[in-house]
Amino acid sequence: MAVPAPISVSRDLFPFPRAPFASSSTSLVELHRASLRASTIFGHKLKSDETEQTHLRLSKFLRSSPGLTLKASREPAELTQQLRNNNLETEVKAENGCDLFDDLKYRFLSFKRHKYLENLEHFQDLSNGQSPKFMVIACADSRVCPSIILGFQPGEAFILRNIANLVPPFENGPTETNAALEFSVNSLKVENVLVIGHSCCGGIRALMSMQDNEKSSSFIRNWVVVGKNARIRTEATVCNLTFDQQCRHCEKESVNQSLSNLLTYPWIEEKVAKGELFVHGGYYDFIDCTFEKWTLDYRGSKNDKNGRFAIKDRSFWC
Repeated sequence: MAVPAPISVSRDLFPFPRAPFASSSTSLVELHRASLRASTIFGHKLKSDETEQTHLRLSKFLRSSPGLTLKASREPAELTQQLRNNNLETEVKAENGCDLFDDLKYRFLSFKRHKYLENLEHFQDLSNGQSPKFMVIACADSRVCPSIILGFQPGEAFILRNIANLVPPFENGPTETNAALEFSVNSLKVENVLVIGHSCCGGIRALMSMQDNEKSSSFIRNWVVVGKNARIRTEATVCNLTFDQQCRHCEKESVNQSLSNLLTYPWIEEKVAKGELFVHGGYYDFIDCTFEKWTLDYRGSKNDKNGRFAIKDRSFWC
């Protein structure tokens, strides 16, 4: 197969004025034809099904750079490019395998090959419906994915994630959190609700930093105020500690506040009282990779004359 003349790119090849490169359709066509025949570009071998897309992206890139011109060269096969503030090598790497969605595609195909196809019967059953045992409320923080740290498999847990893993009380009105609770408890008939807090929570830090009389249009502030009572108890209990230590205390206290708020929903409290539903708290410390779990003691809480929150079955996993 004939090998085309190598091509390089230069900004100032001609001493005389010239039209911007984007207007030179002939040069683009020549570049496109030559590059289609080339088997190697920038040192990266391209698969046949990727070549066309890569060249089209290159053409679009060149059109957006009016200061570029092309020339034929007998130098080693390569394309060189000079941009004021860009590095073409980085751009090419992004185009040829380093793109984030290429990585996601690989992960998906790996999941399909090693999980889905090897457990096809299970996934076909899931296509007919779900009956998870757990409803999990966790933080949206990218470091604390419940399916990773607790190993939930598809169909095992109905998961909701929000800022600071908070549960608003029933009287606050509709939110996506209580909508998910209603569906999981009343429709899916889950047997356990697990609220998971975690270390270094930015939402709790925002809660601990806010002032009571502060007026703000921030969505974050207007959400984390749900945990205000947890902050008040934290400040009253550990006011002698550093701010970071207070935040850590509040990360757990806010979980207990959410467990208490769960009981403000009539259909949740009814099921908990009957023993049909159990409410649990959890705390994941990703600094040293430990997990603490506890369960709300409904009868103990109701019998406490001071209205204190009672827990049972506390365990520490390390």
